[in-house]
Amino acid sequence: MGNEQHDFLPELSDQEGPQPGPSWGNPRWLESAVDADADLTQAMDPTAMKLAVKDAAAKAGKPTDPKAIEQAADNSIRAMLMVRLYRVRGHLAANLDPLGLSHRDQPEDLSLEWHGFSGQEDLEVYVGGVFGFEWVTIGQLYRVLRETYCGHVGLEYMHISDTEERRFLQDKFEKPEDTIQFTAEGKHAILQAVIRGEEYEKFLGKKYVGTKRFGLDGGESMIPALEAVIKYGSQLGVREIVYGMAHRGRLNVLANVMAKPYRVIFHEFQGGSANPEDVGGSGDVKYHLGTSTDREFDGISVHMSLVPNPSHLEAVNPVVLGKVRAQQAMREDLDAHEQVLPVLLHGDAAFAGQGIVWECLGFSGVNGYNTGGCIHFVINNQIGFTTSPRFARSSPYPSDVAKGVQAPILHVNGDDPEAVTFACKLAIEYRQRFKRDIVIDMWCYRRFGHNEGDEPSFTQPLMYDAIRKHPRVSELYSDKLIEQGVVEKGLAPQMREEFNALLQEEFDAADSYKANEADWFGGRWAGMNKPADPETARRNVDSAIDKKLFDSLGRTLTTVPDDHTIHKTLQRVLDAKRAMFDNGEGFDWATAEALAYGSLVTEGFGVRLSGQDSGRGTFSQRHAVWVDQNTEEKYIPLCQLPHGKFEVYDSPLSEYGVLGFEYGFALADPKTLVMWEAQFGDFVNGAQIMIDQFIAAGEVKWLRANGLVLLLPHGYEGQGPEHSSARLERFLQLCANDNIQVCNITTPANYFHVLRRQMLRPFRKPLVIMTPKSLLRHPLAKSNAEEFLGNHHFMRIKSDLTEIDDKKIKRLVLCSGKVAYDLIQKRDEEEVDDVSIVRIEQLYPFPGEPLAVRLKRMTNLEEVIWCQEEPKNNGAWFFVESQIEEALTEAGHQGMRPQYAGREVAASPATGFAKRHLAQQEGLVSVALGLSERGKSHRKMNSTRKKKA
Repeated sequence: MGNEQHDFLPELSDQEGPQPGPSWGNPRWLESAVDADADLTQAMDPTAMKLAVKDAAAKAGKPTDPKAIEQAADNSIRAMLMVRLYRVRGHLAANLDPLGLSHRDQPEDLSLEWHGFSGQEDLEVYVGGVFGFEWVTIGQLYRVLRETYCGHVGLEYMHISDTEERRFLQDKFEKPEDTIQFTAEGKHAILQAVIRGEEYEKFLGKKYVGTKRFGLDGGESMIPALEAVIKYGSQLGVREIVYGMAHRGRLNVLANVMAKPYRVIFHEFQGGSANPEDVGGSGDVKYHLGTSTDREFDGISVHMSLVPNPSHLEAVNPVVLGKVRAQQAMREDLDAHEQVLPVLLHGDAAFAGQGIVWECLGFSGVNGYNTGGCIHFVINNQIGFTTSPRFARSSPYPSDVAKGVQAPILHVNGDDPEAVTFACKLAIEYRQRFKRDIVIDMWCYRRFGHNEGDEPSFTQPLMYDAIRKHPRVSELYSDKLIEQGVVEKGLAPQMREEFNALLQEEFDAADSYKANEADWFGGRWAGMNKPADPETARRNVDSAIDKKLFDSLGRTLTTVPDDHTIHKTLQRVLDAKRAMFDNGEGFDWATAEALAYGSLVTEGFGVRLSGQDSGRGTFSQRHAVWVDQNTEEKYIPLCQLPHGKFEVYDSPLSEYGVLGFEYGFALADPKTLVMWEAQFGDFVNGAQIMIDQFIAAGEVKWLRANGLVLLLPHGYEGQGPEHSSARLERFLQLCANDNIQVCNITTPANYFHVLRRQMLRPFRKPLVIMTPKSLLRHPLAKSNAEEFLGNHHFMRIKSDLTEIDDKKIKRLVLCSGKVAYDLIQKRDEEEVDDVSIVRIEQLYPFPGEPLAVRLKRMTNLEEVIWCQEEPKNNGAWFFVESQIEEALTEAGHQGMRPQYAGREVAASPATGFAKRHLAQQEGLVSVALGLSERGKSHRKMNSTRKKKA
């Protein structure tokens, strides 16, 4: 309502109520929530209004008799209701569609008649400072309301609970000095930016006829608007912007916002690469690629990066947010959230249709995932490929999902570049002040089809008939500026001619362009490299720690502060842990993990672990966070260590979004061990897009290394089809070109070493670990203190627990994971002495060389079995079969092929019946050990003896 306060519109106070407890605290927007209609409630109070009107009438020399005051108060109340309704619903009557095809009935409650003012335009009413008016005629108030809320910008903000935020947006919209106003120089710059956007698309269309480019044609107002974000953002403290966007307009943004050299893009159109020829990699299509650059406005430099992404629309969103969070951490900007800004550019159909959009909006106020607000820019083409909006969503706008986090939404007509630029200027001011998400919904159109080779008139003939007749943005805007006397008539053609000359120069230079270097190991990644030889690079890394650090970590992990009351069961866990350090024996999985984290932090690395139950651990095994039983205050032992930083977060109930966020964090920061843990490994398939498109293929497509670790609880223990399998086979199917690492580890110490190895090598590869469930506390799955010290390191292959002379071994059972202990226990029970059980701890890159060395020593070997718990069409069998055969050949066992022992093929990964599970498990173990054949042989021998007798 402006800065001036009035008796009937007092400053609203925060809502009072019971103080929330530590585990059920409300988001900030709810803690500061007030009655969204409080100012209207005050205005509707007849007594308060009469007093205000009487006082104002006296000052203005107007009649103050009771009857006149009562009528004036009634008029004011109705006028204030009209103001309120325009603030809430004015956007529904805004002029947003450049094509004029969106037919929306005028809401009745926005008319003078509905408010009882028909034919009373000259009636003067008291409004107490609204729009700067004390007294105003109804006609003038109505015109101002229409101009403000029903012009080329429609504002949705009255769903926001926070009073300060609403008042800020209201002031920016209603104060004349804060509305859409630009200097002549500013208008000149906007026109130039629009022309650059248009002519660039037209140039590409002429030079590369029929080539897909997913042009911005029809939405070029976005170019000056994004430049406004950089310009005004830099003045408000922004020093880095991370962008994410889909295809539409990407090449235009790369060239005209990110300042990627035109010649490089033209070189890529001609089939060339932006990277040196010796770098390798598969590359990707032009409209998936990213870049990074620096731009300077008003003497302030801003670093910008556009994250590469696949055709899965919106999949890049959490990656951007995770990268921003990492950059904020490195800039020590996590409290202010001022220096690093995320900007996400969306398509209208994708913003409304893709669930990942909501997952990312949901991060906006969550501890550990908050980035201090994101600017969302929706390129609203009013069509999704061939689908019209009424078939694509159930809400009026594609942006309606953002109301769930109370983000303000600015709907804007894309044919008005000043309005779009104003919206972005307001957006960056709002974000920098309140550190919250905000959405710009730019209504425009797609001048061509889904891509430039598409025929859109097959499905939308009327829309494309209107588009063919519709003038371009620059033509409309230049005519407007000519009419205003801001530019001369020949300026726009001159700008076009000069820019096309520049494009032609760059086009000619593209033929001889050669990249000097790839950009993937600069900045924070300096000192990292791509391993020259995948096999030797993964050999022994000095990952052990010294005894002094080991003992120090033991004290940290078992010491409870005097003022902290922990759960009695946790106390028993800590007592047992203390005994491990005292005796040097029996170290379990959780303790080994904590030792890995603690040692890395002490050495200066960061450690970030997130997942749905990561603080305690899904199986009550980790207890990284100790909760005071009286106050719920949290104590994190590993946070007490010096040098590095340890973070553990119980994440939102999301796989897709959270995994993408952690991938983005690891993309930015190779000095932090970033881990995502699935509640059960089976749930990882909810994030399959992130695995297929980013984790497995990101390096080879986009030259972006990443050290993300996936912890996936896996193992067949009779818990049914959704709590058994992390789909090991899917990860192994993705393995190629030394892209990822896949492990199924069986000892705590080996887990300790693989985590440390991940950070101590000079390169980064995603690491997928099938983590255990029952092995977390299995009596055989223990390690001794010495295995963490001295010269110990990660073992890609683990020997049998029982020492057997190599020459005595006739059957070798190879396996990975939990089934190894089932095999060992059964073999020892049956007193079989010629069967060895060897565990493959790292499945990819497959340890063929050390396995061949092991096989070569087994000179009397007759059979090699691969045993797995998973069905035959799942698990590792189809991946390891050829790898084992190669190792056998290398070891001199020509002609010997591995045999399979495991469950039969199955459509479901596991049975849900306990008895059937036990029978299957017993059967596969017996087959693997050859116990059934031994039984047959034993019975045959006894039968022969009886006949002889």
